[in-house]
Amino acid sequence: MNLSTSLYTIAGIGPSLGKRLAYLNLNTVEDMIYHFPFRYDDFSNITNALESQVGEKVTLQGEIWSIRNIYTRTRKVLTQAVFNDGTSPIELTWFNQSWLTNQIKTGDRLQVSGKVSKYKNKISIMAPVWEKMNSEFRIQNSELLHTGRLVPVYPETAGLTSKWIRAKVDQVLPKVIDEIEDPLPSDIRAQMLELREAIKLIHFPDSYKDVENARERLGFDELFLIQLATLKTRLEWKDKPAIEKLQVTRYKKQIEEFIKSLPFKLTKAQEKVIEEIKEDLQKGQPMNRLVQGEVGSGKTVVAAVIAYIAHLNGLRILYMAPTEILAFQHESTLNRLLEPYGIGVGIYTGSKKFNRIKDERLMIKEKNHQSSIINHQSFPDIVVGTHALLSDKLAVEDVGLIIVDEQQRFGVEQRGLLRSKARVPHFLTMTATPIPRTVALTLYGDLDLSVIDELPVGRKPVKTYVVPSKKRADAYEFIRKKVKEGDQVYIITPLIELSETLITVKAAKAEFERLKDKIFPELKLGLLHGRLKSKEKEQVLNDFKDKKTQILVSTSVVEVGVDVTNATIMVIEGAERFGLAQLHQLRGRVGRGEKESFTFLFPGIEDSQTVSRLRNLEKTYDGLKLAELDLKIRGSGELFGTRQSGRFELKIASFSDLSLIEKTREAAKKILSKDPTLDKYHKLKVKLLAFGSGVMPD
Repeated sequence: MNLSTSLYTIAGIGPSLGKRLAYLNLNTVEDMIYHFPFRYDDFSNITNALESQVGEKVTLQGEIWSIRNIYTRTRKVLTQAVFNDGTSPIELTWFNQSWLTNQIKTGDRLQVSGKVSKYKNKISIMAPVWEKMNSEFRIQNSELLHTGRLVPVYPETAGLTSKWIRAKVDQVLPKVIDEIEDPLPSDIRAQMLELREAIKLIHFPDSYKDVENARERLGFDELFLIQLATLKTRLEWKDKPAIEKLQVTRYKKQIEEFIKSLPFKLTKAQEKVIEEIKEDLQKGQPMNRLVQGEVGSGKTVVAAVIAYIAHLNGLRILYMAPTEILAFQHESTLNRLLEPYGIGVGIYTGSKKFNRIKDERLMIKEKNHQSSIINHQSFPDIVVGTHALLSDKLAVEDVGLIIVDEQQRFGVEQRGLLRSKARVPHFLTMTATPIPRTVALTLYGDLDLSVIDELPVGRKPVKTYVVPSKKRADAYEFIRKKVKEGDQVYIITPLIELSETLITVKAAKAEFERLKDKIFPELKLGLLHGRLKSKEKEQVLNDFKDKKTQILVSTSVVEVGVDVTNATIMVIEGAERFGLAQLHQLRGRVGRGEKESFTFLFPGIEDSQTVSRLRNLEKTYDGLKLAELDLKIRGSGELFGTRQSGRFELKIASFSDLSLIEKTREAAKKILSKDPTLDKYHKLKVKLLAFGSGVMPD
């Protein structure tokens, strides 16, 4: 067995359990040992039943006096055992684990751990963890693993409990621990644990101090590798052969006239960002800038101004969006703004290719790998598209600017492919996801950062309410009244899986049918989800835009990208499943016209903590502040919602740990100042390439 051994081949796993492990992205032994606990149960208090207090976590040693299964009226199974440690009998209760009566028999000696409670006036432990002991009250076959210690609790998946995962880690870790090589140079890891020791202690600590030390080392590694990857990419990008400086001053008059011709006045924030980009374009090295701005802050207009400048300099532009819906919207907006200046905008997606194509600049590769020329029309100055822009069928010359919208949806490799479409292009990426500055500087350290922190004049805050189940009927009545007055509504169904699965679509369909048949039978509803064909999606959205439907029911992973100024209400089911920043983005889809707009958050769970978190949206309308709150409350995993960040997933570190972020950034700078290629740090270079799997895009 080694680190790369497939889990399928490990004794006690096999293909069936291997498939379940794959849901947790656990495929090899190395994946398993880097699957860290997210918390620990402290069962180190080994005591006796007589001295145990209700609410206390304890570990007891004793004998099973009796055990049986009880079947309830609701067909649930309770497994109940009477357990005696010599001081007082105590009841043990497990739920829906009828097979336990085959594993635990009367007379068995056990060590059990759990929280002491009272059940029907009897002292009890509900759902205790247990281990068998021999007649001398020693754990059989192994040391303490599940009881009597600080016990690691792991992220689980269907059919694989934390106890099972714990046992497998215990099985494989000792066999491969000596293979683990520490990639950090000794001067960087000074005063931190060795990597092997950190991995051992994160899984099986003796104390919380061990956990703290292990987390510090492993968290350092994660953030350090991200910092190293992004800073190295930045250095390499800055070292690209200098391209001809774009002329901005020469075209100052045309640029000013173009900005004056826009149907609205630019905000100060937009003007500031445009100036920052202009400076980049005149440096003689490729721009690599991230523009962050909330939904409706005017990022597309900024992109149009920059595209116009690139066009004046004789360059072509690629504009990439994550979905066809958004691609069509951007093509429409850019055409409206740029067509009066003789600038052609075309679309290139999976379902639509521009039909006004062509001169020698567009080449389509035939099956025999030779190139042929389509038609004899003109190739658009700007090509807006989706992933289809990455197709090697599209070979475009003279591309000097690449714009990517919602850039966190694309992996580094995809952005690398886009860059390869041009000689050495300027690269402008944009996102509406509010990203705290500490996170942006870490995740996107290879990019310069601009923020559009101002909404256009006249945008009214969207009134937001957390609606408890008892007020749901009132909310529906309010929606009915508004629709009859001519308004339109989005209803977003909750995310059930990490991607748009059949289960998610089924949930959306079920909600659509419920609303159509039982709640709003007199209204016209449309249904949108990711499994519809492109033409079907377009039809659904056009029907909504043209007011043929009044309510649009949509799954949460579908980007509702069409700006419908008449839509004034956003309803979000299962709101607790979303991060605050995501909810803020969704509500940004309404309130785009002059009418007063509303967002109703329907939580599926109504405990005080959940409701308190959601109520932040009732009083805060700043996306960055909400993202910072999410970072504090729920951690970095919630910033991008579903796992679409396309960059790096943190397993153990936190973007809220400012001191560790700074420490790792300085360490990465120190290493790269000594050796930008990392040739002298072979282990680190290998680890970095494995970690990023193509982090360095060029």
